[in-house]
Amino acid sequence: MYNLSDASTVRKILERHGFNFSKALGQNFLIDPDVCPEMAENAAVSENCGIIEIGAGVGVLTAELCKRAKKVVSIELDKRLLPVLGETLSEFDNYKIINADVLKTDLKELINEELTDCDEVCVCANLPYYITSPVIMKLLEDELPIKKIIVMVQKEAAERLTAEVGSRQSGAITVAVNCYAETRLLFEVPKTSFMPSPKVDSAVIELTMKKGGEGIDDPKFFFSMVRAIFNQRRKTAVNSISSGMGIPKAKVAEALKSLGFPEIARAESFTLGELVSLAKELKKLCS
Repeated sequence: MYNLSDASTVRKILERHGFNFSKALGQNFLIDPDVCPEMAENAAVSENCGIIEIGAGVGVLTAELCKRAKKVVSIELDKRLLPVLGETLSEFDNYKIINADVLKTDLKELINEELTDCDEVCVCANLPYYITSPVIMKLLEDELPIKKIIVMVQKEAAERLTAEVGSRQSGAITVAVNCYAETRLLFEVPKTSFMPSPKVDSAVIELTMKKGGEGIDDPKFFFSMVRAIFNQRRKTAVNSISSGMGIPKAKVAEALKSLGFPEIARAESFTLGELVSLAKELKKLCS
C-alpha cells in the first residue's frame, strides 16, 4: 500500500514510470492527506453508489473513492498515467480506468454500461482550471442520472459557481449552474496541497441536481440572453441584450418595463426567476 500523500513517494513512482508533468494538461496532483478523504466522503453517498471520477492523476483520490463506493470509473486523458495507476491502485478490484477525453465521452452510455448495478451515481473530480466550465456544463446539460457532483476548482471559480444569482460575483456560468443544481462551497484547499504547487488556491464545491428546469421554455433562447447580458455586464441590460442578440432596444425596454424593471437595470439586477421571466417576455415580444 502506497502513501500517495507523500510527495517523495509519488515522485519516485512517477520517475519509475518516466513520467513528466504536462503544463498543457494543467497537471497538479493532489497530495494532501486530508482533502481526498473528505472529498470521497461527500461523493460516496452510500456503499452501493457508483462514482465517475474525472482525472485520476496518480490515484490518490481514486483510492479513497474505492474504499467507500461500490464501483469507481475514472476517466483519464493522459495515457502515460495508466501504468502508474496500475501500480498505485493494485490493491483495489472495484475500479476501472478509461483512457478518454471526458468532453468527448458519452457519459450516459458509460453509466449504462458500467454502473447499472449501483443504487446511485455521483461524479467526483479535481478539474484542471482550463476546462472547469466546459466539463461542469457538460455534466449538467447531458441530463445524466446522477445525484450530485463534488468537484475541486480554482477558488475564484468556486466563488463564482456558488454565488447567488443577482450578486456582483455571479456570471453567466452561475446562472447556468443554478438552473440545474443547488450549489454549496464545502471547503477551501491551499495551493500547497498539490504537486507541483499551482499559483492559486482551490476550493471544493457540491452541486446537487435539481428536478425540472426552472420553467425555462426555450433553453437556447434563454442562455443566449444570459450570455448577452453577462458578456457586457457593465452595460445596461437593454444595450447588452440588444447588441448581443440583435433585438431592437425598444422591445428589450418594453420587456423590462412589463416586469417592473427600469431601463438602467444591469446583469446583477436579476434573480434567476426574473431572468427566466425576462426571457419569456422577450421571446413573446419578438415572435
